[in-house]
Amino acid sequence: MARFCTLFSGSSGNSYYIGSEESGILIDAGRTAKQLDAMLEHCGIKCEAVKAIFVTHEHSDHIKGLRVFASRHRLPVFASAGTLSELELLDCLSEKYEAQMIDGNGVEYAGMYIKPFHTSHDCAEGIGYRIDTRDGRTVAVSTDLGFLSDEVRHELTGADMVVLESNHDVGMLQNGPYPYPLKRRILSKTGHLSNTDCAKELNGLAASGTTRFVLAHLSSENNTPELAYQTSLCSLTMSGLKQGG
Repeated sequence: MARFCTLFSGSSGNSYYIGSEESGILIDAGRTAKQLDAMLEHCGIKCEAVKAIFVTHEHSDHIKGLRVFASRHRLPVFASAGTLSELELLDCLSEKYEAQMIDGNGVEYAGMYIKPFHTSHDCAEGIGYRIDTRDGRTVAVSTDLGFLSDEVRHELTGADMVVLESNHDVGMLQNGPYPYPLKRRILSKTGHLSNTDCAKELNGLAASGTTRFVLAHLSSENNTPELAYQTSLCSLTMSGLKQGG
């Protein structure tokens, strides 16, 4: 399977590399350019291997390093029309790189076919991505969504690997220090997916052929990796599935 590498994931920044040793793409650039360069090197990926950046939406934890990193490496940036408009307002676009709109037809880049799909989040026009790799596998990336719409579920179904948001434990969030308006936002249909809601989707995806799951965008305040993992594992186990089976 083509290489998938989580560079960063969570409320402090998000970025994923998908491709081969020689050629691939980034989904989001939510840390500084220096941090992205360092993490790519740490993962054994040369910066020259990155051929483009595909942005999910304009929130800072997904675009923090976008302008500098794309300018430094002269990388084209793809995003929805709504996100591109917001990036322009945020002064994140530059004449040093080309910014292109991606629509439902998708594009071919770095030997892969990348197709967007709409997500439910409180941003201009959030999208996830379904990527067909050069070795015939499919990776679907979907974070920052308050719920799984029929469109999202359709695009995740049948993917070999699914990267799905498991942002928070509802109990931790409700009893935590966040102010009420922020709690309400996170729990809304344009907020973030909880551990429980994420886990409920895994059985159907596993039945469709998905063999690898990556739990993504975990909250540092309202979740723990072990809690997210155990919630999903319990759901899969109760359906008769087992890790490594």
